[in-house]
Amino acid sequence: MKHFDSTLYFITDSTGYSEAEFLERCEAALRGGATLVQLREKEKSTREYISLAENLHAICRQHNVPLIIDDRIDVAMAVGAEGVHLGQSDMPVGTARKILGDGVIIGATAKTVPQAKEAYEQGADYLGVGAIYPTTTKVKTVLTSTETLGDICRAVSIPVNAIGGLNNDNIDILRGIPIAGICVVSAIMKANDPEIAARSLLETFKTLK
Repeated sequence: MKHFDSTLYFITDSTGYSEAEFLERCEAALRGGATLVQLREKEKSTREYISLAENLHAICRQHNVPLIIDDRIDVAMAVGAEGVHLGQSDMPVGTARKILGDGVIIGATAKTVPQAKEAYEQGADYLGVGAIYPTTTKVKTVLTSTETLGDICRAVSIPVNAIGGLNNDNIDILRGIPIAGICVVSAIMKANDPEIAARSLLETFKTLK
C-alpha cells in the first residue's frame, strides 16, 4: 500500500479567500503539521480547478505531504496528484483503480459498514467516515454515530478517519475508537491562525490514543 499518514487530514475550502490568501492558509496548515491535504472545489471550472491544484501541489511537495483531489480523477491525473477521494455518488472505487493504477492513493467516503467493506474490497486505501457532527461546509451531511464509526474501524484493515464538524472542543467523543486520524475543514480553514490550529488539533488527537 502507498505510504501516507492520515493523522491530521486537512480538507480545504477556498470560499471567501483570494487565491493568494487561500494558498497561504494551506501552507500555514502544513507548517502546523497537516499530514494529508485534500483540495475540494465544488464550483470551479475544470481549468480553474487544475490551476489551483497545480499551485497547491507545489506547496504540498515542499512539505512532503500528499495532495488528494476530491471527486475529480481528471484533475488528479492532470496535475500528478498523489491521490483522489471519492464519495458515494462519485465514480466507484474499483473503476477509479482501473484508471489510476495501483500507485495512486484512493480514499472513499463510507457511512455504513457495508459501504466500508465494498470500498475496501474494491481497493480503497483509506476511508472517511461521518459526519460525526453537523458541518458548515457546502456538502450534504448525514450524521454517523460513533458506534458505527467503531464498527467500520473493526470491519476493514485500512485506515479510517472521522470527519464532520470536528474541532479541539469536541473530538474527545472519539476517545477509544481505533481511528487512524481526523479530517477537518473549518477548524483549520476558518481559524485565526491555521498553523496554530493544526498544531493544536494534532496534539489533542494524540491524547485520545
